[in-house]
Amino acid sequence: MKRLILIGASGSIGSQTLDVIRQHTDELQLVGVAVGYNVESLVQILNEFPVSYAYSIERNEQLEQQFPSIKFFYGDEGLLEMVRLQDYDMLVNTLVGFTGFLPTLEAIRNHKDVALANKEALVAGGNMIYAALKESGTKLFPIDSEHVAIWQCLQGHPKKDVRRLILTASGGSFRDLKREELTDVTLEQALNHPVWNMGSKITIDSATMMNKGFEIIEAHFLFDIPYEKIDVIIHPESTVHSMVEYEDGSIIAQMGVPDMRLMIKYALLYPQHLSDQNTSYLDLAKVAELHFRDIDYHRYPLVKLAKQVGVFEGNFGAILNGANDEAVSLFLNKKIRFIDIEACIFKTLQKAHFIKDPTISQIVDSYNWARENVDELLKNNEL
Repeated sequence: MKRLILIGASGSIGSQTLDVIRQHTDELQLVGVAVGYNVESLVQILNEFPVSYAYSIERNEQLEQQFPSIKFFYGDEGLLEMVRLQDYDMLVNTLVGFTGFLPTLEAIRNHKDVALANKEALVAGGNMIYAALKESGTKLFPIDSEHVAIWQCLQGHPKKDVRRLILTASGGSFRDLKREELTDVTLEQALNHPVWNMGSKITIDSATMMNKGFEIIEAHFLFDIPYEKIDVIIHPESTVHSMVEYEDGSIIAQMGVPDMRLMIKYALLYPQHLSDQNTSYLDLAKVAELHFRDIDYHRYPLVKLAKQVGVFEGNFGAILNGANDEAVSLFLNKKIRFIDIEACIFKTLQKAHFIKDPTISQIVDSYNWARENVDELLKNNEL
């Protein structure tokens, strides 16, 4: 029995993680759960699962009275206190954005394995997390579909035989539009992803392809592969979740239906491949055709930028993260255009102060500065 603490439980990936746990109660036990402000969702989870620990951002005395046997945590420090607990085995981090960085680091330092859907944690502080993993001896399991695919394709093969990792990308909501056609696209159009069912932030990151840039950095740290050996290819069907090319010319690909529960299940139950009531099977005859095309870095400049930021390392990942988080938030609130997201990120990095070996506080400060700078760009009409 693997005891889990799930943070980000009310989000898209968190909800699908709960689906997996429901199907595998003989192997998985939910002992702790965290949401943000979604108390209604938290109540539903607490009524269904016999957890010992729960977290929300704001204190709720009514919840404490309703569930007297549960220990509640609140606020930024409360989330870290919960992941520092001893009586669990794995932290499942499905938070969106930079908020996932510190809980990931704390869980690893607490000698707990982490199943990670929060790619921003590695973007902002990959070197720090990588060092903590080596010191603690714990494991980091990916949940992102692309990285779960690569993880499977690498098994049984020495790293020296790897020629390159190939991350597939759906291309997002606007994959069939030219760059000049992006000027007047709407929020509603951007949120209409052609394949995946995801939260609003991740869907916008998919449309800009910032998520694919983040995934390059994530792959670098997860698999200890240099950036020059990590490529991206557009694959509209999202049937091939990613591939590994070997020095002998062979390519191993992982395929399946585009269902995140497949990836979550593998991360939580590794090395088992178990079926359940949610399992869907790929019918290759119905798929019929698979299409691939090279990524156009002029069309998707944030992918190239992320790779450059990854090479620089230092605090630039935190700045990239902060600028993107704030720009996407402004777009979701209809305060800037879709095309302005890129401008916010590039202009913020141009103004940034580079720190080669940042401390935790400097990573946090860099992230916060980047968000503030994006707000200043809007306020000063610099977009």
